[in-house]
Amino acid sequence: MLGIAGARPHFIVFANEKGGTGKSTTAVHTAVALAAAGRRVAAIDLDTRQRTLGRYLDNRAASIRRLQIELPMPAHETFDPAKNDDLGAQLDRLAEGVEVVVVDTPGRDDPFARAAMLRADTLVTPINDSFVDLDLIGEVDAETYKVRRPSFYAELVWNSRTQRAKTTGSSVDWVLLRNRLQHIEAKNMRRVGNALEELSRRVGFRVIPGLGERVIYRELFPSGLTLLDLQQLGNVGLSHIAARQELREMIAAFGIPEQGEAAPRRMAANG
Repeated sequence: MLGIAGARPHFIVFANEKGGTGKSTTAVHTAVALAAAGRRVAAIDLDTRQRTLGRYLDNRAASIRRLQIELPMPAHETFDPAKNDDLGAQLDRLAEGVEVVVVDTPGRDDPFARAAMLRADTLVTPINDSFVDLDLIGEVDAETYKVRRPSFYAELVWNSRTQRAKTTGSSVDWVLLRNRLQHIEAKNMRRVGNALEELSRRVGFRVIPGLGERVIYRELFPSGLTLLDLQQLGNVGLSHIAARQELREMIAAFGIPEQGEAAPRRMAANG
């Protein structure tokens, strides 16, 4: 499982047991953005039912052929346990010769998603900015909005990180991605932010802003284009420019090291 010049590729795994958080959209844009930055990238979709990442990149490949243009394009596959349930072997093969492997997991508890989490150097959990999604990570008091205790998923991630540290000696950078942030300051938004800050100190993740709630993300899917392909989109407005900047800031905040570089130091709780 070695990448370029024998170096181990960086695995960035997008995982959340709740659907509808923009996980696959974020994973696709991350894979394309890293490829556009000159990285050699592979992506794998573990959600055999929905297959959003796989279909998105299939659409992108079709657009490249149809329009006869060159676009940054990661290698990509879909994992299908009905054909071959050896996920480890497929990940090893996909990782050959690349710098970064992007893994999109199903929005449910899944044994293969758990296995992928053990590979993660960067584990990304996208959530919408609501207490419904926050409940996945921690239980919040209805009156004080203080965190009562971490939830099952936080414990699952903690156990995965602990197991990885024991077997490989490597830490995991757990990133909570606040997708679909409202562009207007709201009381609920502040309360969610405060609860996340409190919980991050207890279970060891860091919080970064993700992608806003914009129609453009849904409109891009049939063509497989992304916000980095503005020259192909035609009528580009200020909202497209703003969304592209969101994407660039999110990729920078992931802090994925160049191959051969040491990973940037994270929170001491990363274990």
